[in-house]
Amino acid sequence: MQDTFAVDAQNLARRYGRRWALADVSLQVSQGSVVMVAGRNGSGKSTLFRILSTAIRPDHGSARILGFDLVRERYDVRRDVALLSHYSYLYETLTAEENLRVAAEHRGLSTSGLRQLLERVRLGQRSNDPVNTFSAGMRKRLSFARILLQQPRVVLLDEPYGQLDPEGFALVDEVVNELKSNGVTVLVATHQLERGGRIATDAIALEQGRVIFRGPAKECPSC
Repeated sequence: MQDTFAVDAQNLARRYGRRWALADVSLQVSQGSVVMVAGRNGSGKSTLFRILSTAIRPDHGSARILGFDLVRERYDVRRDVALLSHYSYLYETLTAEENLRVAAEHRGLSTSGLRQLLERVRLGQRSNDPVNTFSAGMRKRLSFARILLQQPRVVLLDEPYGQLDPEGFALVDEVVNELKSNGVTVLVATHQLERGGRIATDAIALEQGRVIFRGPAKECPSC
């Protein structure tokens, strides 16, 4: 039977040294929804996303992503989850199109349509330029193209508006709405609370690694 939730996490906890970055975090995210994750710097947002993407393991608790166990079936999780993090993990000396080609070949995906993806994120005219000539905002756009290339079922966006100009803000909103219309589940961690609240239907807020609110985004007191 198909799992009801895209994300079903119970009592997730992660410690760095003596500090708990996450403590007893539980959440359930319905498939096809857009959820804003709010909280100050250091509240645990990035740690939560790194756990859900299998980049790190929780010290306690468990989670299922699209029905797959986060730890025991992490390779199945990685196939369907895409993370936009603070680090771009791009190949500096390769062009924008070459970066997408490498990503496609690594995942066994078609390499046709790469130029169209770059056009989609407003990088079509820079497709043959090496990434080391790109601004931080352009690198963020290329990272979005890589997410679209992957065709994930769950997308985790960690501060997607960072380093972007107003045109880039609009692009993020367009991409999120496009993903939602295709049934993709999106979690957005952002300090742009007003903008995030417009694209998300639900929200959770973290403080010192704990959930202090979960519910409709318009009712979130921290949002």
